[in-house]
Amino acid sequence: MLEVLLFIGLGIAILVLFEVRARKEARLREANGEEANSEAIANNSSDDGCCGQHLVCERETLLQTNAEIIYYDDEELDQLADINPIDFTEKQHQLIRDVFETLQEKDVPGWCRSIQLRHIELPQDIREEALLIVRERRKI
Repeated sequence: MLEVLLFIGLGIAILVLFEVRARKEARLREANGEEANSEAIANNSSDDGCCGQHLVCERETLLQTNAEIIYYDDEELDQLADINPIDFTEKQHQLIRDVFETLQEKDVPGWCRSIQLRHIELPQDIREEALLIVRERRKI
Protein backbone atom coordinates (compact mmCIF):
# COMPACT_ATOMS: atom_id res chain seq x y z
CA MET A 1 0.00 0.00 0.00
CA LEU A 2 2.81 2.41 0.85
CA GLU A 3 4.50 1.71 -2.50
CA VAL A 4 1.29 2.59 -4.36
CA LEU A 5 0.96 5.89 -2.48
CA LEU A 6 4.61 6.73 -3.17
CA PHE A 7 4.13 5.88 -6.84
CA ILE A 8 1.05 8.13 -7.07
CA GLY A 9 2.86 10.91 -5.19
CA LEU A 10 5.82 10.64 -7.54
CA GLY A 11 3.50 10.84 -10.54
CA ILE A 12 1.83 13.96 -9.17
CA ALA A 13 5.21 15.55 -8.45
CA ILE A 14 6.34 14.89 -12.02
CA LEU A 15 3.15 16.43 -13.41
CA VAL A 16 3.63 19.52 -11.25
CA LEU A 17 7.25 19.86 -12.41
CA PHE A 18 6.21 19.64 -16.06
CA GLU A 19 3.53 22.27 -15.53
CA VAL A 20 5.96 24.62 -13.76
CA ARG A 21 8.49 24.16 -16.56
CA ALA A 22 5.88 24.81 -19.26
CA ARG A 23 4.76 28.02 -17.56
CA LYS A 24 8.36 29.18 -17.15
CA GLU A 25 9.05 28.56 -20.84
CA ALA A 26 5.89 30.45 -21.78
CA ARG A 27 6.97 33.44 -19.68
CA LEU A 28 10.41 33.37 -21.31
CA ARG A 29 8.86 33.27 -24.78
CA GLU A 30 6.61 36.17 -23.86
CA ALA A 31 9.52 38.15 -22.43
CA ASN A 32 11.50 37.57 -25.62
CA GLY A 33 8.59 38.76 -27.74
CA GLU A 34 8.10 35.42 -29.41
CA GLU A 35 4.69 34.24 -30.45
CA ALA A 36 2.90 31.38 -28.76
CA ASN A 37 3.59 27.83 -29.90
CA SER A 38 1.52 26.28 -32.66
CA GLU A 39 -0.75 24.53 -30.18
CA ALA A 40 -1.68 27.82 -28.53
CA ILE A 41 -2.25 29.38 -31.94
CA ALA A 42 -4.56 26.52 -32.85
CA ASN A 43 -6.45 26.97 -29.58
CA ASN A 44 -6.85 30.71 -30.17
CA SER A 45 -7.94 30.11 -33.74
CA SER A 46 -10.96 28.11 -32.71
CA ASP A 47 -14.43 29.57 -32.88
CA ASP A 48 -14.73 29.38 -29.09
CA GLY A 49 -13.92 33.08 -28.78
CA CYS A 50 -11.12 34.93 -27.09
CA CYS A 51 -8.78 33.10 -24.78
CA GLY A 52 -9.38 35.79 -22.14
CA GLN A 53 -5.69 36.55 -21.75
CA HIS A 54 -5.70 39.80 -23.70
CA LEU A 55 -7.66 42.96 -24.05
CA VAL A 56 -8.14 41.94 -27.65
CA CYS A 57 -7.77 38.36 -28.72
CA GLU A 58 -4.69 38.05 -30.87
CA ARG A 59 -6.22 35.50 -33.26
CA GLU A 60 -6.01 37.97 -36.12
CA THR A 61 -2.46 39.11 -35.33
CA LEU A 62 -0.81 35.79 -34.45
CA LEU A 63 0.36 35.42 -38.02
CA GLN A 64 2.42 38.57 -37.67
CA THR A 65 5.83 37.80 -36.27
CA ASN A 66 6.81 41.36 -35.47
CA ALA A 67 5.91 43.15 -32.29
CA GLU A 68 6.21 46.57 -33.87
CA ILE A 69 4.32 49.34 -32.16
CA ILE A 70 2.04 51.23 -34.49
CA TYR A 71 1.05 54.72 -33.42
CA TYR A 72 -2.38 56.11 -34.21
CA ASP A 73 -1.38 59.75 -33.82
CA ASP A 74 -1.39 59.11 -30.07
CA GLU A 75 2.23 59.44 -28.98
CA GLU A 76 1.09 61.58 -26.04
CA LEU A 77 -0.39 58.46 -24.43
CA ASP A 78 3.11 57.08 -23.80
CA GLN A 79 3.23 59.22 -20.66
CA LEU A 80 0.57 56.87 -19.21
CA ALA A 81 2.67 53.72 -19.50
CA ASP A 82 2.79 51.55 -16.38
CA ILE A 83 0.24 53.70 -14.53
CA ASN A 84 -2.83 52.06 -13.04
CA PRO A 85 -5.91 53.61 -14.69
CA ILE A 86 -7.45 54.08 -11.26
CA ASP A 87 -4.69 56.63 -10.61
CA PHE A 88 -5.35 58.61 -13.82
CA THR A 89 -6.29 62.22 -13.38
CA GLU A 90 -9.42 63.45 -15.12
CA LYS A 91 -7.18 65.10 -17.72
CA GLN A 92 -5.32 61.82 -18.41
CA HIS A 93 -8.59 59.90 -18.68
CA GLN A 94 -9.94 62.50 -21.10
CA LEU A 95 -6.73 62.27 -23.15
CA ILE A 96 -7.34 58.55 -23.73
CA ARG A 97 -11.04 59.18 -24.36
CA ASP A 98 -10.23 61.82 -27.00
CA VAL A 99 -7.88 59.47 -28.86
CA PHE A 100 -10.34 56.58 -28.63
CA GLU A 101 -13.22 58.64 -29.98
CA THR A 102 -11.21 59.77 -33.01
CA LEU A 103 -10.41 56.20 -34.08
CA GLN A 104 -12.24 54.53 -36.92
CA GLU A 105 -13.87 51.26 -35.84
CA LYS A 106 -11.56 49.26 -38.09
CA ASP A 107 -8.55 50.70 -36.24
CA VAL A 108 -9.69 49.82 -32.72
CA PRO A 109 -8.23 46.26 -32.60
CA GLY A 110 -4.82 47.47 -33.81
CA TRP A 111 -4.90 50.42 -31.45
CA CYS A 112 -5.64 48.11 -28.52
CA ARG A 113 -2.67 45.95 -29.50
CA SER A 114 -0.51 49.07 -29.74
CA ILE A 115 -1.68 50.17 -26.29
CA GLN A 116 -0.79 46.76 -24.83
CA LEU A 117 2.67 46.79 -26.37
CA ARG A 118 3.24 50.24 -24.91
CA HIS A 119 2.16 49.04 -21.42
CA ILE A 120 -0.75 51.43 -21.24
CA GLU A 121 -3.78 50.15 -19.39
CA LEU A 122 -7.15 51.47 -20.46
CA PRO A 123 -9.71 52.75 -17.96
CA GLN A 124 -12.56 50.29 -17.46
CA ASP A 125 -15.18 52.30 -19.36
CA ILE A 126 -13.00 52.74 -22.45
CA ARG A 127 -11.84 49.14 -22.24
CA GLU A 128 -15.44 47.90 -22.29
CA GLU A 129 -16.30 50.09 -25.27
CA ALA A 130 -13.21 48.87 -27.15
CA LEU A 131 -14.08 45.24 -26.46
CA LEU A 132 -17.62 45.82 -27.67
CA ILE A 133 -16.34 47.27 -30.95
CA VAL A 134 -13.86 44.42 -31.40
CA ARG A 135 -16.55 41.80 -30.77
CA GLU A 136 -18.87 43.48 -33.25
CA ARG A 137 -16.14 43.65 -35.88
CA ARG A 138 -15.40 39.94 -35.40
CA LYS A 139 -18.98 39.15 -36.36
CA ILE A 140 -18.58 40.96 -39.67
